[in-house]
Amino acid sequence: MPRRAAKAFFRLAPIYLLVLPGLVLFLTWTLYPLVDAFIMSFFQWNPNPSGTSTFLGADNYGEALHDPIFWQAFGNVVWYTLGTVPAQMALGLGVAIMLNRKLAARGVFRVLFYLPVITSWVVVSFAFEFLFNSQGGLVDWFLGDVLHVTSDTQPWLGDLNLALPTLMIMGIWKGIGWNMVIFLAALQTVPREIYEAAAVDGAGALSQFRRITLPWLRPTIVFVSVILVIGAFGVFIPMFIMTGGGPEHATETLVTYGYTNAFSSGDFGYGAAVTYLFAAFVAVFAGIQLWLQWRKGDIS
Repeated sequence: MPRRAAKAFFRLAPIYLLVLPGLVLFLTWTLYPLVDAFIMSFFQWNPNPSGTSTFLGADNYGEALHDPIFWQAFGNVVWYTLGTVPAQMALGLGVAIMLNRKLAARGVFRVLFYLPVITSWVVVSFAFEFLFNSQGGLVDWFLGDVLHVTSDTQPWLGDLNLALPTLMIMGIWKGIGWNMVIFLAALQTVPREIYEAAAVDGAGALSQFRRITLPWLRPTIVFVSVILVIGAFGVFIPMFIMTGGGPEHATETLVTYGYTNAFSSGDFGYGAAVTYLFAAFVAVFAGIQLWLQWRKGDIS
């Protein structure tokens, strides 16, 4: 090793030692399982270490692409994404604008809006399952006995047309706080002088929002939309706990379908192929989003 390189190595050795534990954990618990699952997707996998796994080539991927349930699950996550991402962004931005102003107990409101974000998906799923329970849930009680909007209980999680929108409501509610924090941080970088100059020129609140706030937030909007699309495509816990992908696969997602095939049906190779197709779809959608925004000049 050249002397200069050796000196640089020993100078940076403490940094390498600090990074090493995280790198080992990443290689052990993230990278290795990803590579192993990718290899598994080309086999009729036998989980018995003493057994033999049959090599299938790309047959698992071909089977998935011709599987109607796979495409139904894909359609479900597309609808879930379209239903939750714009709503989360719009509501989160609205709350951020409200809490960016001088307001009594502003810090308390920020904490309250962020609490759902740090609450476990498992806890939230069980709470919403209780709220939307068709046997005396609070939502049915409020709609029927308080507002008198409905005259009977609704099978929120058991109806083909209601199950997915119900899960969307939960996803929107849980994601508002995260969007609020990101947009609030971006709003606080906007120079107040710009708004003051616009007000002097006679621009109203709506005009300031359209001509100052939105253009300034474009890079943040791109970032948030990409992250939310990835998260929406990978939604798993609510469907797994509350509906199990039902009724009749109405809330099935690509992740729940891959999990069910692997751990319920024992077809680990096919389940791995489904999840890697899911990863490919996410990469394509995220790439298209970034490319479109790059062409518009929102990102460099």
